[in-house]
Amino acid sequence: MKISPGNGNVHGLSGGKLRGVMLTSLKRIPSPRGAVLRAMRASDPGYEGFGEAYFSQVLPGCIKGWKRHRRMTLNLVVAAGAIRFVLHDGVDFQSMVLSPESSETHKRLTVGPGLWMAFRGEGDSVSTLLNIANIPHDPDEAENRDVEAFSWQWPC
Repeated sequence: MKISPGNGNVHGLSGGKLRGVMLTSLKRIPSPRGAVLRAMRASDPGYEGFGEAYFSQVLPGCIKGWKRHRRMTLNLVVAAGAIRFVLHDGVDFQSMVLSPESSETHKRLTVGPGLWMAFRGEGDSVSTLLNIANIPHDPDEAENRDVEAFSWQWPC
């Protein structure tokens, strides 16, 4: 796995930087008719091939997770709204809020195999998440746990 610890500061970041996690600042290109928000290029760090891309919607206050992939590398970009991500390596936690609303929070979160992840929709509207995964979805490739499985306390 080529992924190194995260870079840069992200609004809402807490906990140490976990191995297998990378945060990449993304370009926002202003336009009078609406900004262009970059997600990923094949030459970017964290790109490990293409298996599939999909969007996931998250209702405000709803938590999805915990999930741990055995082989999949996730490249996560929040396309609308705001989402708090929590990563867990079995010992430590790392948390951050990502959103396309500002250069501070418009980042791509790369999560390598073997880490637990959960996320919650923040704010008052539906949030949309893009995952650019290196392999196609395989339900036997991931492990799921109930949201109460770990000691993480979701901030209010």
